Amino acid sequence: MLIRDLDPDQALLDLQRAAYAVEAELIGDDRIPPLHESLDELLAEPLRWRGVFDDDGTCVGAVAWAETPEEIDIDRLVVHPRAHRRGIGRALVAELISRAAGRHVIVSTGRDNGPARTLYEKLGFTKVEDVEVIPGLWTTRYEING
Repeated sequence: MLIRDLDPDQALLDLQRAAYAVEAELIGDDRIPPLHESLDELLAEPLRWRGVFDDDGTCVGAVAWAETPEEIDIDRLVVHPRAHRRGIGRALVAELISRAAGRHVIVSTGRDNGPARTLYEKLGFTKVEDVEVIPGLWTTRYEING
C-alpha cells in the first residue's frame, strides 16, 4: 500500500463522490455536502491530502485534514467502494493519529454510518456528541489525543 501526498483533481472528486454515495445510502440521506461539491469547490478547500494508490497508480482512498498547533481536524475520509475492507481507511487515519504528536484529533461521520463509526471507535476515538448539521442530517463527532 503506497501512501503519499495528493493534490486534488477530477479523479479525486470522482473518488469522493463514489465514497459519499455509499455513505448516503447507509444513512438514507444524500444531502452530504461533499457529495455535491464541484471541482472548483474542492480545490478551494484549505485542506491537506494524503492518498493510497494501487499498483497501477490509481488513487483508491484519501484523507483530508486541517491542522493547527493544537488540533488535527479530519475533514474527509474517502475509500472507493471497490477497495473497501482492505484497511485503507484505517491506514490513513492511523497515519494522521501518528502525526498528531500529542495534539487533539477530531473527526465527524454520519450518525448512521456504522462502518465509519466502528473504524473510529476501534482506533480509539471517543464519541463526543451527535450534531444535527442541517435539519434531519445527523453526524457523530469523535475525538482522540494523538
